[in-house]
Amino acid sequence: MDAAVLIVGAGPVGLTLAAELARHGVGARIIDKQSAPSTFCRAIGVTPRSLEMFEDMGVAREMVDAGLWLDGVRMVLPGQPARDMTRDLSDLPYGALGVPQYETERVLTDHLARFGIVPERGVALAGLAQVDNAVQVELDGPHGREAASFRFVVGCDGAHSAVRKALDIPFEGEAWPFEFMLGDVSIAWDVPRGMAVFAVHPVDDAPPDLFVAVPLPERGRYRVSAMAPAHLTASADVGTDHGIQADRAGASLADLQEVADRLLPERVVLDDLRWSSLFRISMRLAAHYGQGNVFIAGDACHIHPPTGGQGMNTGVQDAYNLAWKLALVVKGDADPRLLDSYESERRPVAAEVIARTTEESLNFGKRGTGDRLADTQLLVSYRGGPLSPATVTADSLSPGDRMPDIQGLRRKGLGFPFRLFDVLRGTGFVLLLPAGETPAAAKTLAADLHRRWPGQVRVAAVTSAGAMQEEPPGVEVLIDAAGAFTGTFGDAQAWLVRPDNYLGWCGPVETVSAALPRYLEDVITLKPAGSTP
Repeated sequence: MDAAVLIVGAGPVGLTLAAELARHGVGARIIDKQSAPSTFCRAIGVTPRSLEMFEDMGVAREMVDAGLWLDGVRMVLPGQPARDMTRDLSDLPYGALGVPQYETERVLTDHLARFGIVPERGVALAGLAQVDNAVQVELDGPHGREAASFRFVVGCDGAHSAVRKALDIPFEGEAWPFEFMLGDVSIAWDVPRGMAVFAVHPVDDAPPDLFVAVPLPERGRYRVSAMAPAHLTASADVGTDHGIQADRAGASLADLQEVADRLLPERVVLDDLRWSSLFRISMRLAAHYGQGNVFIAGDACHIHPPTGGQGMNTGVQDAYNLAWKLALVVKGDADPRLLDSYESERRPVAAEVIARTTEESLNFGKRGTGDRLADTQLLVSYRGGPLSPATVTADSLSPGDRMPDIQGLRRKGLGFPFRLFDVLRGTGFVLLLPAGETPAAAKTLAADLHRRWPGQVRVAAVTSAGAMQEEPPGVEVLIDAAGAFTGTFGDAQAWLVRPDNYLGWCGPVETVSAALPRYLEDVITLKPAGSTP
């Protein structure tokens, strides 16, 4: 497929965006100025919400196979016995997974190759200008300077984004005046597999002295981090203000061992250092997420402390949110003003993550564990946003909320149960009708939606056992024998699920035929078939 979109940056965010655009039928070209993927293990944690996204993309199994389930934390505080704190997420579709970033990138790169798209390495953005309804770019690559034109450009090129700088978007915030060190080491100790270790000595009015060991999939290996000693630190004008200091010498095994000896109650030996680095932390948020036909995503928009493993996950969720909207616009199925909702929905999420991770980092070891779902990203909601205009009570599901999963559904002719997520998987909207809907009414509604927006909205009717067994044309009938769906959604409301599996619209079933088309046309800006472009 032809490339309508240029993606700058082939990390997890850019790879996710390219793959999602391809899944939605839009070609992309993806470039990265680095000649090869990084071998540093920047991000590890993959949140339950990101795994739901990867399931929708079709790569959840590969991610799980490449990772290790993160079961909890052994907390070591001065003068106290070590505490093993586990987090039970067994009621969720997925737990918390640990996957080294280079493995995440490998899985996504392999997935992208199935669409015939390969990241172009050693190619940098040298210039960008918006002309009419296109973006003119200049690229520097192995074969010299190249001029090209694209409908859209998206910068997924990190904290020092060339795309953001080309747009002159402010990236305001502050940097911490101290540095950290990272290392990939082997540790032989009695810590259960899948358990991280946080050894923390809180300090009043200063950052805590800490030693953090996060398990890697290879047995006995950990990515450890600690405050960098004075002899390794440099002035603020050396290196970059955020992230791994790739051009500077990293920590030695002795540097890391010294911190472990100081903070752990029993002597453990760190061994087999495979790589190490220094890194800095800033807290910054882009003033805008785009300008005209150019957007930014991931670390190009937001950077913050790594506490809770939110950074990469927030970035890939940016891409997941932007991809379906961008695809509809590129294909001419929606008005470009739909893209305004990207910043409106995602920027508040990043602002909350920056505030929360900064506070948690400064108070590391001084407070309890808090809400078990805080770092899962399952609580992210777009309520009150431009695509979720309805006002409802806080204790019920409403437009803008993440769609929960339901298990134990059946379908006539299939000898196995399945999940609601199985029904929602795909690239379009899904309308869920309650049990009270009749076959004739469901058939008429499905036919009308298909006539107006062919292939954009699938219809599923959820019934109790024994009710409406007939499957009218264009309607998928789901049997909710155990009542799980009705218990969550009730039996009088219809629900529209967006392509990113967030709730878009809901209303009484008797209003669907009139209210839903208005929502799709006025809010989502879907263009009816045969309308003038």
